[in-house]
Amino acid sequence: MIRATLYTDPACPWGYSANPALRVLEWWYGDQIEWRLVMIGLRDAVSETAARDFDGAASAARQGTFKQRYGMPFALAPKARAASTGRGCRAVVAAGLLEPGTEWDVMRALHLANFTTPLLLDDDELIRAALAAAGLDADAIVDRLDDPEVTAAYERDKAEARTAAGTAAELQGKTSTSDGPVRYTAPSVVFERDGQQLVAGGWQPLLAYDVLVANLDPALTRREPPETPQPLLELFTQGLTTAEVAALLAPGPDYVTDLEAAERLLLQLVGTGAAIRIPAGHDAVWKTATAVEPGSRRHAAAAVA
Repeated sequence: MIRATLYTDPACPWGYSANPALRVLEWWYGDQIEWRLVMIGLRDAVSETAARDFDGAASAARQGTFKQRYGMPFALAPKARAASTGRGCRAVVAAGLLEPGTEWDVMRALHLANFTTPLLLDDDELIRAALAAAGLDADAIVDRLDDPEVTAAYERDKAEARTAAGTAAELQGKTSTSDGPVRYTAPSVVFERDGQQLVAGGWQPLLAYDVLVANLDPALTRREPPETPQPLLELFTQGLTTAEVAALLAPGPDYVTDLEAAERLLLQLVGTGAAIRIPAGHDAVWKTATAVEPGSRRHAAAAVA
């Protein structure tokens, strides 16, 4: 069993744009990799300078680069103001304490909402609305954001995320000292097996993850991509974006995604009534017509808990 720890934050466009590669790892290896989620906590407060100098239009324009390069949905609409990320991170942590595994669903809901809606990650009521829209127990999660147990767990996450000094991530320039200690940047993944640890710091292509996993355990089995998106939507019941489906359908590890081809196949499923298309930003999230609740990632964390 390989253990993988993902260090990320709901406000990071790099972490958000890594989702296609992470979905491919999940499809390839399934429960041969045991995943754990750690919140970085990029900022717990917005400084007066950051609030004063915030340029929503410029920030939205920068996100256009991620949309063009990596294909995840973006609304490209200016936010009302600068926002901290700590409340969103606490929501992820709170969910994991309430029901292990649901932290992944909350993370995904906040990622999508942050980049495709006016969500501000430090506004409890907007967080509540985003989680409710995703079918999650929003009240139970948001009402615990300041619970001492959540605070302690969140602080542990932040401290762990700030232990990147001397790692391969630092050598590659994939760390930050924005608040003092050397911390991992999103989306850093640390793979471990039998005492051996390999670090994929910050943004990495799928091939980087693949070579680390293969070296940790060459005896793993790997699932081939399906011919249609149907098995993908059945596994990832919280839904997939077009970019994720395109990555999952691409043959070979050094894939070239075809978003248009993936979209055509997805629309065929919608046409037959097997799938639904939910608009998100400039694109969509696709689900099976029978998907009624999130939770496909719960098995991934159940063993960890």
